[in-house]
Amino acid sequence: MERTMTVRDLCALHTQLVDSDIQILENLSTNLPLIADLNKANVFIDCPVREGKHAIVVAEACGHSVKSVYDHPVVGKFAYEAFEPAVFYVLRTGKDMFVNRALTQEGAMVQQSVVPIKGECNRVIAVLIMEKVIHEEPVSFNQFDRQDQQNSLVPEFIEESIFLINNQNRLVYTNPAAINLVSEICLTECVLGESIFDYFPGFADVLASKEDILMKEMNIGKKIIQLKKFHLGNKNSNETFIIIRDLTELRDKERELISKSVAIREIHHRVKNNLQTVASLLRLQMRLGAPEESKPHLLVSLNRVLSISSVYEIILASSQVDHVDLLELIRKIGDMIVHTEGQARQCLRIEYSGELHSIDSDIGISVALVVNELIHNCVKHAFKEGTEGNITVCLQKDGPELELQVRDDGIGYSPAVKPSLGLDIIRMTVENDLDGEFSIQRIKEGTLASVRFPYKR
Repeated sequence: MERTMTVRDLCALHTQLVDSDIQILENLSTNLPLIADLNKANVFIDCPVREGKHAIVVAEACGHSVKSVYDHPVVGKFAYEAFEPAVFYVLRTGKDMFVNRALTQEGAMVQQSVVPIKGECNRVIAVLIMEKVIHEEPVSFNQFDRQDQQNSLVPEFIEESIFLINNQNRLVYTNPAAINLVSEICLTECVLGESIFDYFPGFADVLASKEDILMKEMNIGKKIIQLKKFHLGNKNSNETFIIIRDLTELRDKERELISKSVAIREIHHRVKNNLQTVASLLRLQMRLGAPEESKPHLLVSLNRVLSISSVYEIILASSQVDHVDLLELIRKIGDMIVHTEGQARQCLRIEYSGELHSIDSDIGISVALVVNELIHNCVKHAFKEGTEGNITVCLQKDGPELELQVRDDGIGYSPAVKPSLGLDIIRMTVENDLDGEFSIQRIKEGTLASVRFPYKR
């Protein structure tokens, strides 16, 4: 025979409660039958699970003098916020919620009251729930031409707060989300028949509007809400629906993203300026204090710095803060190298082909170094002085990878040539930073260098 799981078993499997918290729940669970008898109701203890997305029932009891709301035991079953918003409101805030409506695990509508259970340091560790069957019929709206309107449960568990008011601005219907909103903002119970202005005086202008359909974003206390109003008036009645969506968390995240975006762009701007300063120092060294034999090496270093700087220039010129267009980056670096290192060769040409691909700026920096070295090698080693030359750079997507090919029609690559610092930089960057592959080979007309790496947008 399978052993029934205890409060301690369930808490150990699904929660992060410490032993002292579990002891509190065990002690309370022994009194649940008495609490259920006194209130003539079903009572439960729900605890939040480790992931925090839902709760689990760890104990239950039903009064002897009433029929249980449930046909089967629910200990060990999960409770979800969409169906029982009051449970999660109390878990988060530690505030009581009374006479709320909820949808049970078996799909029945119940009247629900929830109070927090607190452990050490006044921390909410669980909730005590009391549920009773709703005997009265829910309000039916004669504006909805549906025979089954009394049994419609949709408004009961949607996230938006729904208020139905009559022509005297008094509440006719509220769903659980609306009850929670009133409790959270006004710190009072939402009562049908009361004026909506008792809870939200700021709605006066909205309801005074002659527009039948109106949507407006506004502040209520510390909350930002989207309010939708639509009029249901006809010859038999004159009622208005108000639907409220809480945008506070969304707007907070938007402001946070904007702040981060501004900060990131400022960082990019400072990095670009610092790289430009380094480039200026290298140029000054080349003009004033460097021996002639050192200038080519300084020029190579200068182009490496400017290649990295190009990444930040492209980012700052676009609307994105952490992505760079790869083809634009390649074109900018290639034109710069041909202009600075190949300016004495008027017959040296470079062409680009491929589609636009946006990549992460960190990957862009690595690609910038690789492109710089590949094109520099073409300009420096592929062509003899005074000869015509063509360099072709092709960027293409091949499944989950991007392939960058740099081809020239010069004298051709020789594997016997002593390895250079440039090729070492390419190999280390491609393998370590891009997690890709690099190859270089002599072809019929010149040299073909290829870089393949995973494409992560």
